[in-house]
Amino acid sequence: MKPLHFSFIIPVYNRPEEVHELLESFTKLEGDFDYSICIVEDGSSISSKGIVEQYASQLNISYYFKENSGPGDSRNYGMARAPGNYFIILDSDVLLPKNYLQVVSKSLSDNYTDCFGGPDAAHVSFSNLQKAINFAMTSFITTGGIRGGKDSDKFQPRSFNMGLSKSAFKASGGFGTIHPGEDPDLSLRLIKLGFKSQLIKDAYVYHKRRISWTKFYQQVYKFGMVRPILNTWHPNSERIIFWLPTLFSIGFALSIILFLFQVKWLLYIYIIYFLVAFVTALVSTKNVIIAFLAVIAIGVQFFGYGYGFLKSTLAIKLLKSDPEKRFPKLFFKNAQ
Repeated sequence: MKPLHFSFIIPVYNRPEEVHELLESFTKLEGDFDYSICIVEDGSSISSKGIVEQYASQLNISYYFKENSGPGDSRNYGMARAPGNYFIILDSDVLLPKNYLQVVSKSLSDNYTDCFGGPDAAHVSFSNLQKAINFAMTSFITTGGIRGGKDSDKFQPRSFNMGLSKSAFKASGGFGTIHPGEDPDLSLRLIKLGFKSQLIKDAYVYHKRRISWTKFYQQVYKFGMVRPILNTWHPNSERIIFWLPTLFSIGFALSIILFLFQVKWLLYIYIIYFLVAFVTALVSTKNVIIAFLAVIAIGVQFFGYGYGFLKSTLAIKLLKSDPEKRFPKLFFKNAQ
């Protein structure tokens, strides 16, 4: 295996403050590693160029501006121009812990794979809402968390924290135009091509998620919308568990109706579940307010994803609609 030169690929859209915080975390990385940073401005009206220039003397960094074509195409744009032979793809709203590259480098040295993913965590500086949503998105008692299993060589990374070799990028053509969902789509295509992946559980990033309740609902709703599309493209990836949020939501609505007719047992099951979620969040975060917000976030996650999944399934599976024509807002056009 050739020595690894890591190139970090970071698409950004109107978030110079995030770029500033992320680049500042780069300056604190420990270890002597050969790496470069590629910032791809995806048609932003609020430029990050000035922020990048502030760090030019401290970091090996390049900056590109292109027309807006979505995060997937922007990552491809960066990988096609970056000097590294192994790409690490980050979202602009993450922060790196000091030992990030040490963990990644050692893991790939011990067990090389052409793709890897890492988890996300909540930084102490995050707001209560950010910490609550992080819990909902990563907890084992929700639909969140790391997918693929710790020991799986078919692990499906998410693009907020994802590694990809140059050879795997060239063979696969990189990310598609769907968004969200471009990362599991790429992972599934890599599996078909015979590339192996892994979860590096200690290569976590702090995922800030500058988000409101409305934006969080829209995000998980879109996650639900794209899953039936991915199932159509990759039939072997379809799992009955993807129906869980929809069934959870329908069951909760049914429990309310039954309660009005003095049938209480189903609602009690939901109450027990949310109490368990509250206690789990309280133990994890040690904060009553965050635990309460986490219960709300779990509800939003289930209902948003469940509704999106059901709506998309009916359109694609039952009505046989073309995904791109039926849901054009889930697709970007490639830059020319």
